[in-house]
Amino acid sequence: MNDLASFYAESAESVDSAIARLIDDAGVESERLKQAMVWSLFGGGKRFRPALIFAVGETLDVPQAKLMRAAAAIEMIHTYSLIHDDLPAMDDDDLRRGRKTCHKKFDEATAILAGDALQVLAFGAIAGDETIETEKKLVLVAGLAAAAVKMVAGQQMDLASEGEDVSGEQVEAIHRNKTGALIEYCAAAAAAVSEADAASIQAIKDFAVNLGLLFQITDDLLDVSQTSELLGKTAGKDLTSGKATYPAVFGFEGAVQLANDTHSRSISAIDPFGSKAARLRAIAYSILDRRS
Repeated sequence: MNDLASFYAESAESVDSAIARLIDDAGVESERLKQAMVWSLFGGGKRFRPALIFAVGETLDVPQAKLMRAAAAIEMIHTYSLIHDDLPAMDDDDLRRGRKTCHKKFDEATAILAGDALQVLAFGAIAGDETIETEKKLVLVAGLAAAAVKMVAGQQMDLASEGEDVSGEQVEAIHRNKTGALIEYCAAAAAAVSEADAASIQAIKDFAVNLGLLFQITDDLLDVSQTSELLGKTAGKDLTSGKATYPAVFGFEGAVQLANDTHSRSISAIDPFGSKAARLRAIAYSILDRRS
């Protein structure tokens, strides 16, 4: 795991530098807006999604330089979604990564605009990438747009399900959109830039689908089992809000078993890559281990 921790740290350092350059180059004339963007972008976190792009690239022999802007873009989309999710009209949260949420640090209008700016800047980052061919850039932009729409649809489904009795199929549909879509895009982006064959790309897709579900299952378990101090956000919020979560639908032990099963499927999907997928296996194991 120390090797994985180093990989996360190195990935975060490189993508943070890329994001900082993109923010500076964007020429945001409102200093308050820029401060809100920077506050939200650089508030901590492992940069899991960029690291996943790089790890899939490693498996498929894609140089990290060709994935840097896509990695920056996915982090900007993810951050915009967190800013908006925390707003009073949605999840109404005061804490994110152990700090004030954007609307608490600044104000609601500035938070909305900061999210808006990050969203459009993400697409500009890929469109301006000079390291990959135009055709591949189009695939990346289209894929990011589709994933972002699924994420937003998942948030709407999540809000609509509050206080309702939902089935296992419904909770999976919510989270394959809200959480899984961006994680699946991380794998799809690296695959799109690669020269991998169809079988390899399908294996990576199957891995990512299960990894996205695993990420959400363990996130739900942590909300039940951990404190706000350890989580860096308000613990128990899902339960009090009547959210459609895996522990709520399957029970805590049932959700733990589901995490184990989902993890097994994710690992099995990348068996054909052998040792080249060692980093991906380490990532999947680390997500499973965070469940309690």
